[in-house]
Formats: sequence, C-alpha cells, structure tokens
Amino acid sequence: MKQLRLKVLAGLFLVAGILSWGGARLWDSVGTLPSVPLAAPIVLAVIAVVLTATALSLRARLRAQRERRPGAKGVEPLMAARAVVFGQASALVAALVAGLYGGVGVFLLGSLDIPARRDQALYAAAAVLAAFGVIAAALFLERVCKLPEDDDGPGGARA
Repeated sequence: MKQLRLKVLAGLFLVAGILSWGGARLWDSVGTLPSVPLAAPIVLAVIAVVLTATALSLRARLRAQRERRPGAKGVEPLMAARAVVFGQASALVAALVAGLYGGVGVFLLGSLDIPARRDQALYAAAAVLAAFGVIAAALFLERVCKLPEDDDGPGGARA
C-alpha cells in the first residue's frame, strides 16, 4: 500500500479550489449561489474525531503488543489495513472538499458586507479547517499503522 503524498493532496486542493472559485463566479452571475451547508464542517469534524480515535486505539494496542503485556489484545493486519484505506480515502475526499469550500469562500470574500454571504464564508472557512483536521488525522493513522522498515529489501543489509 502506498503512502499518501502531501503533493497529491495539495494538488487536489488547489485544482478543486480554482474550479470551485470559477464555478461560483459563473453561478453567481447567472443566478443565486447555492449555500454552504452548516453540516459540512460538523460532518468533517466527526470524521476527523473517528480517525483520531482509531489511530489512538491502534497505537495503544500496538504498543501493548510490542511490550508483550499480559492480556494485550493484538491488532489484526487486515483491520489495520482497512483503517489505513479508510484514512487515505477520507484524506483524498477531504482535500477535494476543502478545495471546493475554499474556492467558494474566496469568492465570498468579496461580499462580506452582506450578512448572509458573511455567514456562508464562515461556514466555508470552518469546513476547510475541519477538512484539514481530517487530513491530519488520516496522516497520523497512516503513521501509526506503518510497518517498520525491512533491512533485507533492496539496498538493505542481508544476513
């Protein structure tokens, strides 16, 4: 399984942000811009909390297993792999969503004097921050579940 790359996440964020900014300009010139839902930052924050809790739980179980504590509950490799895949998928979607709401938020910065638009800009900013929280939690989960490096791979010492 390949590690998440920050370049890929940043690229997704930038492309989605530019496209959503352009789409928001176009949509606003034709009609009314759709609103940013209040639920967006809440759902993203819940996902970040779930990923963080999963990472902390797995880290504690792996530490107990490494220290050979009596009664330590081990971590099944398939469960750890599923958690990492969930984290990676969540990070990719969060990068897209952050770009989407970031682009809309940047567009809304031009009309902060209108109270409804100011509220929408705040919701968009909160969604971007929560999406960054999802990305951070996913990277932490991936780091927790990373296997130690093999010494007998290419370039490593063989016995």
